[in-house]
Amino acid sequence: MDNNDFIFGTRAIIEAINNNRFIDKVLIKKGLDNELFAELFQLIKQHSIPYQLVPVEKINQITRKNHQGVIAFVSAVEFYNLENILPGLFESGKDPLILVLDHITDVRNFGAIIRSAECGGVNCVVIPEKGMARVGSDAVKTSAGAIYNLPICKVRNLNTAIRFMKDSGVKIVSATEKGDKLYTKSDMTVPLAIVMGSEDKGVSGTVLQLSDEQLKIPILGEIASLNVSVAAALMIYEAVRQRN
Repeated sequence: MDNNDFIFGTRAIIEAINNNRFIDKVLIKKGLDNELFAELFQLIKQHSIPYQLVPVEKINQITRKNHQGVIAFVSAVEFYNLENILPGLFESGKDPLILVLDHITDVRNFGAIIRSAECGGVNCVVIPEKGMARVGSDAVKTSAGAIYNLPICKVRNLNTAIRFMKDSGVKIVSATEKGDKLYTKSDMTVPLAIVMGSEDKGVSGTVLQLSDEQLKIPILGEIASLNVSVAAALMIYEAVRQRN
């Protein structure tokens, strides 16, 4: 992990929050209780910053320096609010093309997907607050900087976000080997959200149930599935093909 991806020490994190640094998540040693930490914790709550109570050993694995029981991961980009982004896309006369990443954990896959999404004209990417690859310097490098050009919307609950998109008139399609329809046979010219699942489990069951269509990419060889970044590029560029 790059040292620029995290800040340690109570006062340093307080200053970072007060100076509008993009804080991804804060790890807090279990049982921590002092006056300065109380000030930090109030700021964390006030700014709705995700936090996790962990054993001190977990923090020590990241840094052995004087962390005072707290470490903050810094995001490379500002996160956007889906409830603000989506209406703006419709108001601008666009048929939105949205990419939803259901717990992609490998930062190289994440960066490659972002690069394809930016090249393919995706309007925004939706990711869950927990269980995702970190949006730090490694993500910037593997996306070749594309992450700076594409709004990333971080949501607390992926199912809730998908319901919001459906209620707004967006068609939800999930890429899955369990799909009953070829991805080239889906109408992708309409307002669309493409869901790509995690490397090991694919799209989660609840998200599949919410999807309007479950789409499969044909596999003709012996290996059961494509790498998720390759599959995402195929899905995105099928939408590009149909729309152009």
